[in-house]
Amino acid sequence: MAARAASSGRWEVVKKGRRPGASSGGRGSGGDRRALGEANGVWKYDLTPPIQTTSTLYERGFEKIMKRQNKEQVPPPAVEPKKPAKKKQPKKVATLPNQNQKQGPFRSLEEALKALDVAALQKELDKSQSVFTGNPSVWLKDLASYLNYKLQAPRSEPTLSQHTHDYPYSLVSRELRGIIRGLLAKAAGSLELFFDHCLFTMLQELDKTPGESLHGYRICIQAILQDKPKIATMNLGKFLELLRSHQNQPVKCLTIMWALGQAGFANLTDGLKVWLGIMLPVLGIKSLSPFAIAYLDRLLLMHPNLTKGFGMIGPKDFFPLLDFAYMPNNSLTSSLQEQLCQLYPRLKVLAFGAKPESTLHIYFPSFLSRATPNCPSGMKKELLSSLTQCLTVDPLSTSIWKQLYPKHLPQSSLLLEHLLRSWKRIPKKVRKSLQETIQSFKLTNQELLKKGSSSNQHVITCDAACKSLLQQARGPRPPWTRLLLLLLVFAIGFLCHDFRSNSSFQATLAGRLLRSSGFLPAGQQMCAKLYSYSLQGYSWLEETLPACGSYLLTIVEPGLQVAWAHTNATVNFLSAHCASHLAWLGDSFTGLSQRLQVQLPDALHQLLHYLRELLLFFHQSILLPVWHLLLAALAQAQERCHHACRGEVTWDCVKTQLCEAAHRTWLCLQDITVAFLDWALATISQQ
Repeated sequence: MAARAASSGRWEVVKKGRRPGASSGGRGSGGDRRALGEANGVWKYDLTPPIQTTSTLYERGFEKIMKRQNKEQVPPPAVEPKKPAKKKQPKKVATLPNQNQKQGPFRSLEEALKALDVAALQKELDKSQSVFTGNPSVWLKDLASYLNYKLQAPRSEPTLSQHTHDYPYSLVSRELRGIIRGLLAKAAGSLELFFDHCLFTMLQELDKTPGESLHGYRICIQAILQDKPKIATMNLGKFLELLRSHQNQPVKCLTIMWALGQAGFANLTDGLKVWLGIMLPVLGIKSLSPFAIAYLDRLLLMHPNLTKGFGMIGPKDFFPLLDFAYMPNNSLTSSLQEQLCQLYPRLKVLAFGAKPESTLHIYFPSFLSRATPNCPSGMKKELLSSLTQCLTVDPLSTSIWKQLYPKHLPQSSLLLEHLLRSWKRIPKKVRKSLQETIQSFKLTNQELLKKGSSSNQHVITCDAACKSLLQQARGPRPPWTRLLLLLLVFAIGFLCHDFRSNSSFQATLAGRLLRSSGFLPAGQQMCAKLYSYSLQGYSWLEETLPACGSYLLTIVEPGLQVAWAHTNATVNFLSAHCASHLAWLGDSFTGLSQRLQVQLPDALHQLLHYLRELLLFFHQSILLPVWHLLLAALAQAQERCHHACRGEVTWDCVKTQLCEAAHRTWLCLQDITVAFLDWALATISQQ
């Protein structure tokens, strides 16, 4: 029995005269005190292998050992005290309950930490290490149990949102921090199990009413993750399953999220791992979303250098965040959605990474598929801006757009119109590749229009945008006609002002420039030659024109006489017979329509009725007025010919009239030419 008692790690009292094994530990003046090591019991959560329950120094220290004269003590074989220690042991054990007696709750955690005896803690930890030399997990459990037992202050809300990020560890004194860190360094191999122990013990205490405050376990968790943040991220799947198992208990969920989130304040990478693996999956839950977004805000605020978080956010994580931030009527409230929109630019930088020129083409398809004409205006603006960034930064985005273009015509039309509006802000190096892409889109549009696809309206919109973009890419053509006209007007105005402000041509600025440059003598010679040539040409025309005219008239006169006779006969025939023929056509059409009305069905009757009305309208409104105007014009021309020929219209009379008109035209041209030459000679002679 003694061996069995020794194996359990307890003292056993055996009465004289009774069978061995009759324990008297339960008979005393009072019940056993609650030991700090009770928190080291078996966990209720079967997510990890259970930690073996080990009796600690505090369990033995808080037991009441009754001394009676008829009892003897049998020490456990694991710890065999020396003979001098046997005599002093009753006094030592008797002082332990007084030393570790649980105090009443303090008004605040600050008071509890001030009242904590650090020397006593160190002494108890030394005892634990001396008794359990090969079991560092017991040392760590004793530390957490002692701190939580002594720091009995009012409970705070589970996320400690009213305090700084390192509360309550920030209240710990330097001496106590040294003790905690020293023990964690000695038990480095058991830190993962110790973290699990603290977390699950906190969850157990939350089930109790009233339970103890959790400040001691929180301090231990913060101390662990401050130096070893990867302990929280080594197995996030296990904690996500734990979180989902308590989904209907918000206090426990927030406690789990708070504990895991402490890793992010030491390392941005681990903080993003925790947020993406634990908090993003529960972002839509009403009771958990405020803490998730507040934690992300605090995390990015504490780590302004985002380069350490590159590569953590991929497309699978980024686009749900985009939808949460900009898509209306989701599970987030408007204030949380606005807060997430403010964090979105930094999340975008983290997602694009250190080399966006080689990663943005991965995001392009998802951006393009979301940019529909019906998406919200804020989201549409962000999507178009991101698509433009992809096209201008990553060259592979244009090739991906070419592949997606035929199946994403509505989205492409929006993007093309956005590029048209922001073309001047696009770098010149990128414009050339975009111009080639748009040219290929134009060919694709023509093929789709020929096929007559169901989305013709979107194709037409895209084609118009492509044409406008190509025109803007080529640049506006210079208005040469307007520039030349403006230059001519300016030159004429300058010359007029120059001539008016000077008495002679030689005194003008134009004259001086022409004389100094040598153009004036050459101009005088050219004008003299032009004048002589003009006189020679005029004399030649005066000699040859009558002869040529008479010769031409003798050749053309027979043909003109025949044409005149035929024209006169045609006009007379049309004036005599066309009216009767048109009336006959109208009567024939009326009879035909009456016969068709009898033989054809009603629908065709209606169609023929409309056609008949159309033809009648065309006959009455167009043909007859035009015919009457033509007859009036012919009659007026005939009357003028009669008046000019004095009653009888003959070919000789018409020939005479044509010759007179040509002679008048020639005289007018001659007068104009002579006047121009006189002006030029007068201007030159003033030199």
